[in-house]
Amino acid sequence: MQVQVKHNDCLHQRFGVIFNMARLHLDDFTGGFENGPWWQRLLNGYSITTWMVVINLGSTGLLVSWLMKYADNIVKVYSTSMAMLLTTVLSVYLFNYKPTLQLFLGLIICMMSLHMYFAPPNMLVDLPPLEKASPEMEEITVLIDFQENS
Repeated sequence: MQVQVKHNDCLHQRFGVIFNMARLHLDDFTGGFENGPWWQRLLNGYSITTWMVVINLGSTGLLVSWLMKYADNIVKVYSTSMAMLLTTVLSVYLFNYKPTLQLFLGLIICMMSLHMYFAPPNMLVDLPPLEKASPEMEEITVLIDFQENS
């Protein structure tokens, strides 16, 4: 079944590639190749910032796929919110970005939620210490379990 799904995906992608290539060649022929063929102008106008964005998005996609393979969805949500915090800090220093109050409140809520999710329960709530049950209580519990199962 898995092979068939991958084969169907390849068929869909093949048609997309064929039609897009046909359109690129048609545009070249109708334009008279005055700007050169499409493969020579494919990356025109890309600056270092554009390449950094492309590399960032590509690596982000790979990291998210790795994260979803080895972790759960909650970890992905928390890592996205912490990436938002890191991006904000970098943007303040690199681009003189002025964060808004809503952004700060959102980041504070995310950090509090992150702390509450990963903190041990006794750190968040005053739980009474667990005491070992007396031998009489263990006998009563065993009797109650035996009667319920009968």
